[in-house]
Amino acid sequence: MVGENVRVQVVRRRGVRAHVVRLLLIGVIVALCGGCVVNDEGLVPEGPAISVQKVPEIAALLPPRVAESGKLQIGVNVPYAPNEFKDADGNIVGFDVDLMEAVAAVLGVEAVFNQADFDKIIPAIQSGSYDMGMSSFTDSKEREKTVDFVTYYSAGIQWAQRPDNPVDPNNACGLRVAVQTTTTEDIDEVPAKSAACVAAGKPPIDKVKYDSQDDAANALILGRVDALSADSPVTGYAIKRSKGRMEAAGAPFESAPYGWPIVKGSGLGPALQQAMQYLIDTGVYLQIAQKWSVEAGVIEVSKINGAES
Repeated sequence: MVGENVRVQVVRRRGVRAHVVRLLLIGVIVALCGGCVVNDEGLVPEGPAISVQKVPEIAALLPPRVAESGKLQIGVNVPYAPNEFKDADGNIVGFDVDLMEAVAAVLGVEAVFNQADFDKIIPAIQSGSYDMGMSSFTDSKEREKTVDFVTYYSAGIQWAQRPDNPVDPNNACGLRVAVQTTTTEDIDEVPAKSAACVAAGKPPIDKVKYDSQDDAANALILGRVDALSADSPVTGYAIKRSKGRMEAAGAPFESAPYGWPIVKGSGLGPALQQAMQYLIDTGVYLQIAQKWSVEAGVIEVSKINGAES
């Protein structure tokens, strides 16, 4: 991700001594965090090859600029497994990635994934640097004020806990709860729960923000926080890979659509929506979801701006 690239550049500028220090620090981290969740372990599920062909009548909906370039420039933030993360070879993979590549195939263009900080993707779309975003964005009424969304999945919020330290998401006053910065859990869900605690005369939730979801998961495993809150497919994937060190805290709640953000009123919206609906209707969408074990949130109809709140 972008932050890691910056750190590598700093090491190179500081020379060999800094490089040695960095290696020593890595060794300490590995020793302290054996069994932690890391989203680039290459744990990519195998599945049957899925062939998707261009559909000319849908491709014809593309704005001329995109059609002529033959590429969709997409802003993405990693890691957020299983939706978007890096495999052992450094390739960006995941459910969102497979789905977007299928959409691009229907449209007859290439999907080009550009890494960026999560909170910089929508501004980059508005400025024209990217055609769209693909980073598990929740489609909300508030976000629809600045960009349009094409929906492709329904995700709830899921908390996780350590097996020896059960928590109640509806009674978490005074607890330390990890979230990834600028996510729905960071901006809306945990702050609302904390405000309710204060209104009831109880201590607020201590929201602890992390730049990546794997950092949040590792903080929970190491006991630095009492719980974490993330989108249901992300929490489920982290639990699966934690080797029993994390478990679900209650059931998913507050389901909302994921969407691809695009410029408001963009002609790209109908093209993406029709391509997505084609994948739903032909069963390709379900195949991709089953490969990544996220079929619980599949949708039947893709919409432009499908937020309910």
